[in-house]
Amino acid sequence: MAVIGLGRFGTALALELVRRGTEVLAIDHRPKVVQSLAGQITHIATADATDPEALRQLGLPDFYRAVCAIGSDLEASILTSSLLVEMEINDIWAKAVSQQHGRILSRIGVQHVVFPEYDMGERVAHLVSGRMLDYMEVDENFALVKTLPPKEYVGVPLGESSLRRKYGVTVVAVKRPGEEFTYATAETELGYGDVIIVSGRTDQVERFAELP
Repeated sequence: MAVIGLGRFGTALALELVRRGTEVLAIDHRPKVVQSLAGQITHIATADATDPEALRQLGLPDFYRAVCAIGSDLEASILTSSLLVEMEINDIWAKAVSQQHGRILSRIGVQHVVFPEYDMGERVAHLVSGRMLDYMEVDENFALVKTLPPKEYVGVPLGESSLRRKYGVTVVAVKRPGEEFTYATAETELGYGDVIIVSGRTDQVERFAELP
């Protein structure tokens, strides 16, 4: 996989991919940044990603997947992404810093546009506004939430709780104090100190996480 642009987002992405065993080619135009990451990423190079010849010399047309992680320089982001499209890379991801930026990237052929700052801001907003311990929106109106069990459901088997009928959510997993997460079943009884993962429509899991 190629990761172009080694700002905070691109660097974190490249390092995590390497940690997971993915072979990564990382590219940035700043020699100091490249030098600071040498030895931490599988392959790393200093290059101008808006130069098609530079990308060809690095073998980008042979890559199946590439990420344009350039955000602050919109022109460079759009030019680089368009070159990746022209090289017919199968799976292209690109970072966008605004809705307009994202629309342009989509129009030139980028298959996956991500908004790291917006997504993180939205996630933190959910966490600070209620009892949620973690929040992940997996679709436009469907989310997973890590939270604590409401008092009314402590000691009641989930199969007898009518939780799904009343709140429209499903308890997916439970973590007892000092233990790991396990799948929840109809026989599972929630206890004080447990942590649960709940799935459902965004508005429903939000409402459920606010229960005392």
